[in-house]
Order: sequence, then structure tokens, then C-alpha cells
Amino acid sequence: MAAAKRYECNVTVEVEFLPDQSDITLNRYAFAYHIKITNTGNVTAQLISRHWVIVEANGEKQEVKGLGVVGAQPLLLPNSHFEYTSGTVLNSPMGEMHGSYQMVAEDGTQFDVPIAPFILAMPRVLH
Repeated sequence: MAAAKRYECNVTVEVEFLPDQSDITLNRYAFAYHIKITNTGNVTAQLISRHWVIVEANGEKQEVKGLGVVGAQPLLLPNSHFEYTSGTVLNSPMGEMHGSYQMVAEDGTQFDVPIAPFILAMPRVLH
């Protein structure tokens, strides 16, 4: 059981619709997402890369892969965390994102940290 705890991180996500960067008449819906990744394992690990899958309400799917997050490859000591904010633009007022972070522990072990699906949705506007 203890081995499973060595390579473990927790990811939390908060989403915000950005009306000032959106243009509904052009089907442009901008969202920011704030991520907090916490190393809940007992081995120091570095975030090397990310893989996102973005699915729009109309079924369009986009994949994004790249090194690090917001230009960083943070090193996470046990019980420490890294937070960042990034964003995406959809062609529909609603969508979903999920993915994973690829990590390397200080002992060289590579492991993935899943990012559970989260909803991107423009709030209802009342007139």
C-alpha cells in the first residue's frame, strides 16, 4: 500500500467565464481556469508536460500537448503545491476539459496525474 502513496498528486480546478474577452456574436467564449496541483505522495516530483482534451458542446474536439505549464516545470516537494491560471477559447458557450500531467519523481519514476473532467460554461444572462 505504501508504494501507491509514493507517486500521487491531487488536482483542483476553478473555472471563470471571461465576458470581456468573449464575443458571443462571433461565437467566441473565453474561459480562465485556475489549477492547484498538490503532491500528496511522499517523493519529490517534477511536472514535465501536460496533455489536455477540450470537447465543445458542438462535438468539436481539440488536444493540447506541451512541456510544463505556463512556461514552468515546477518541482513539487511532498505536501507542497503549485498554482497557475491559464485559459482557453471555445466556439460554443459550453464545453468540457480533462487531461493529465506527466511527472517524473526524484528516483526517476515517471507517472501520470489525471485531471478529472470539468465544465466550461457561460453563465445564464438575465435581462
